[in-house]
Amino acid sequence: MKFCKSALSAALAAALTTCPAFAEDFSQYDNKKIAWGLGASTDASGRPSDAVNAEAKYSEMGGLFVGEAEHKRLWLTFDEGYENGYTEKILDVLKEKNVRAVFFVTYDYAKSNPELIKRMIAEGHTVGNHTMSHPSLPECSDNELKNELSELHEYIKQQFGYDMYVMRPPKGEFSERVLKCAKDLGYTTVLWSFAYYDWDTSKQPEPSEAFEKITQKVHPGAVYLLHAVSKTNTEILGSVIDNWRENGYLITPM
Repeated sequence: MKFCKSALSAALAAALTTCPAFAEDFSQYDNKKIAWGLGASTDASGRPSDAVNAEAKYSEMGGLFVGEAEHKRLWLTFDEGYENGYTEKILDVLKEKNVRAVFFVTYDYAKSNPELIKRMIAEGHTVGNHTMSHPSLPECSDNELKNELSELHEYIKQQFGYDMYVMRPPKGEFSERVLKCAKDLGYTTVLWSFAYYDWDTSKQPEPSEAFEKITQKVHPGAVYLLHAVSKTNTEILGSVIDNWRENGYLITPM
């Protein structure tokens, strides 16, 4: 994996260092924007059909949407666009339950919350790349796309001694070109097979309603997307983990 070596400083957020251009021309890859979401239909194992179809279509390009139907395992992931005071408690619950999760972070988040990043790494969680500035990646040029991923990669490596290897496109917007560019940088692009309305801090779902929705939709190979800004998610996380395990699911590191 080759990333640009640039002198990162406090001014990086305002003026990104430009990396050399890709050697490969990515114009041959379809750049139609796919705004990822899931329909209601499922296969025989309960996996969302859209995720199953996307996994079959895009896995060779480095996309991950859902795991195999044969294994009762799942991945727990959190998006971290900004800190709302709940991540420390989430980490406490994960430590108590001996669970490893994935936290997708932006540059602003990492710069503003270094102690939380250090704790994620120290406690065995995966820190994922959610880009420098949270743009719609299909709208970026090849070089802009590379900068969005490689500059954050380099910042996390220099500041925390950690090499990221999974990324999540902001807003779930991707294209075949985005997948191929990310794969060439050594990344697996992780979307999800479960998400729900948890990101609006002014309209948090009731804990009982959220618990039922999250646990009733569990399926083999599930990639759960939760938002760490959610008060509800923080309150029910321990009970959700217990429910998954009671139903035979293994929560696996990524």
